[in-house]
Amino acid sequence: MLTHLYISNFALIDELEVSFSEGLTCITGETGAGKSILLGGLSLVLGKRADLTSLLDPTQKCVVEATFSIEQYDLQTRFEALDLDYEATTVVRRELLPQGKSRAFVNDTPVTLSVLEEITAALIDIHSQHDNLQLGEGDFQFYLLDALAGNKDLITDYQYTLSQYKKALLERDRLQALQKKSQEAFDLKQFLFDELQEAQLVSGMEEELERKRALLNSVEYLGTTLSEVVQLLEKEEVGVMDLLYRLRQLTIGLTQKSDHFEALTQQAQNSVVEMEDLLEASKQHLDQLEADPETLKQLDQQWDKLQSLYLKHHVNSATELLEIKDALEKELDQAVNLEQQNEKVNNEIKFYQSLLLAQSEKLSANRKKAIPILVKKIEKYLEEMGMKEAQFKIEMKTTSSFLLFGSDELTFLFNANLGGEFKPLKKVASGGELSRIMLAIKSILSEYKKLPTLIFDEIDTGVSGQVSDRVAEVMSALSKNLQVFTITHLPQVAAKGEHHLKVEKTTSEGKTYTRLRPLNAAERIQEIAVMLSGNQVTPTAVAHAKQLMN
Repeated sequence: MLTHLYISNFALIDELEVSFSEGLTCITGETGAGKSILLGGLSLVLGKRADLTSLLDPTQKCVVEATFSIEQYDLQTRFEALDLDYEATTVVRRELLPQGKSRAFVNDTPVTLSVLEEITAALIDIHSQHDNLQLGEGDFQFYLLDALAGNKDLITDYQYTLSQYKKALLERDRLQALQKKSQEAFDLKQFLFDELQEAQLVSGMEEELERKRALLNSVEYLGTTLSEVVQLLEKEEVGVMDLLYRLRQLTIGLTQKSDHFEALTQQAQNSVVEMEDLLEASKQHLDQLEADPETLKQLDQQWDKLQSLYLKHHVNSATELLEIKDALEKELDQAVNLEQQNEKVNNEIKFYQSLLLAQSEKLSANRKKAIPILVKKIEKYLEEMGMKEAQFKIEMKTTSSFLLFGSDELTFLFNANLGGEFKPLKKVASGGELSRIMLAIKSILSEYKKLPTLIFDEIDTGVSGQVSDRVAEVMSALSKNLQVFTITHLPQVAAKGEHHLKVEKTTSEGKTYTRLRPLNAAERIQEIAVMLSGNQVTPTAVAHAKQLMN
């Protein structure tokens, strides 16, 4: 409930401060007195756009501050989600600075306009004749029908499932695009990987391969040379070994004569041993050495393949080829993983489709039960407001699609005259009829959920006579469940108010200002009499005003 409003330096308002109470508050005033200015100021705390032309004094800031009692609105969770301190008495403030900047606060915490709008949407609903167009909008129609059908929690669950379903569809599209892109290069990557796999790559293998090739390519030369080495070492009389044996024998003779030559003898012995080892090793190499053209051919092929891979992949070593092979293997694994992910997301889509189908069927079933109840209630209210022959019909078509509110499509049909033809509501109802239908709907909604403070901005325009009395009675009844403000030109409506505020223009020091003044009982009688008869207040008008108020 709106309990207090403060506006300063806005349009023609220099400073305005007023408190409000429960029930029906009527706001009246002459055309041009500034009723729209009052709503314009209030709309600032609802997060609407504003500019510097709204400032009465362009050198000073504009402040609009609204105080609400919100303990009946169950908004703790919303405040927590927006990281705001919840207080039963909440103050919302908007400031427009001369520099063109705008600031917003909820309980003195700075907030963005989107947060401000989200908070105040649950607190105030300003309704004008233009808003009657809502009646033709699907969102509002579902909002109304689902309130009667008790679908609030089911709608929440359905829309969460729908969001997950849409995410899964997007993920499937993403995976399929990746899969298509990956598949185009998959065969080439697989060929390159297989080619590297067949090469049996080992880090540093080129050095070993080159050594083996060099050995086999030099068999003939190596054999000839080793044979010559052996011959030099063991040729009789002139071979190195015979000469070393003779040398060793001579040094032994020296040592026998004097131990002074022991070191020399030892050196000769070491030479003999080393040459024997050399001779033995040379014979072994010579025995093992044999030409192997087939192996050499294989080694040459392996070497050529390695060089070819170097050129193909623009590298210089087997180690780099191994890195490329590992990278290809990972990419191929990802391609396989994409297939698994795609299968998983397809299973999720099937699950969500099944869940959405069950949820939408339940929504439809609840709506089918609620439709005749809603139609009966609307027609009852319309009859009370002078539309005795009006008929209402709601057509519901169930589709195979998953839409925002289920699989249903709604059409609100209206027939104002007996025997007439049902046509879409927004096409056939007049402005006055739409206003009364909206008033009926708001009254019905108030029976099923806690509505925010309602402000009706001249929605009774085009209504007169006995119908005005009935509209006033419906507004009065509606105000028993929630706080209602109505800006009206109808004396019948103004007379039903529990509180009466008058918007008027005053002048001071050559400037015009808009004021909002509470009226006492006597002033209310005078104001309603003026509304009945014009500027000339007659005793008859005063008597009629008293009669209306009683």
